[in-house]
Amino acid sequence: MSAKIKINVFLPCKKNSTRVKNKNTRKFASEGFGLLKIKIFQLLKAKQINKIYLSTNDEKIKKFVKKINSKKIVLHSRKDFSLSTNNTSNNQLVSHVLDVVPTDHILWTHVTSPFVNSKIYDDAIKKYKNILKKGYDSMMSITKLKGFIWDSKKALNYNDLKVKWPKTQDIKPLNKINSAIFISSRKNYLKYNNRIGKKPFMYELKKYYGLDIDDVEDFYLAEFLFKNRKKYK
Repeated sequence: MSAKIKINVFLPCKKNSTRVKNKNTRKFASEGFGLLKIKIFQLLKAKQINKIYLSTNDEKIKKFVKKINSKKIVLHSRKDFSLSTNNTSNNQLVSHVLDVVPTDHILWTHVTSPFVNSKIYDDAIKKYKNILKKGYDSMMSITKLKGFIWDSKKALNYNDLKVKWPKTQDIKPLNKINSAIFISSRKNYLKYNNRIGKKPFMYELKKYYGLDIDDVEDFYLAEFLFKNRKKYK
């Protein structure tokens, strides 16, 4: 049954970006069309991916994708302006996914995860098919957050009343969602209005691979690491 599951990708790419101007298409690591181009070809190379549904309101992106001329890419032109503003919520996009991707299993990813390559996508999808047999209903990628972590008042991942400063290797790490991979079923989207179900499997990515570009500092750090990626593998 699981071997027959087809995974289709939802790749949202709005035109405007508040924190990093033209984030999706600006030059990145000497690559024209930057993060978008890198992500498109990573997804095209993944053997476990059936179709890539790219949703955008950016004419520049549409022209670029059309030139690639791949039958694997399905271009969706956003008509609803509310889906392309800085105030667009994830809940709005969840509903949008159901309008864009017609099939049963959906992998939601972003161009802002440039180190998640085709091998990682293929491995994650294979893992997803296996974990469905073990009682999990979805998957999301995480990075282990280690060290001394506090909110405004107290420690969150260790008991400082017992040991003020325990060894960092003895502290239980927290799972930080890195937004690189979410895989779930259409059924979950409809039932929970969410891109994960009630029992998601935590698919761990090391810090390097799970780096998510959220602001300008992230952009330049990722660009440096991408240019020098052979040194870090």
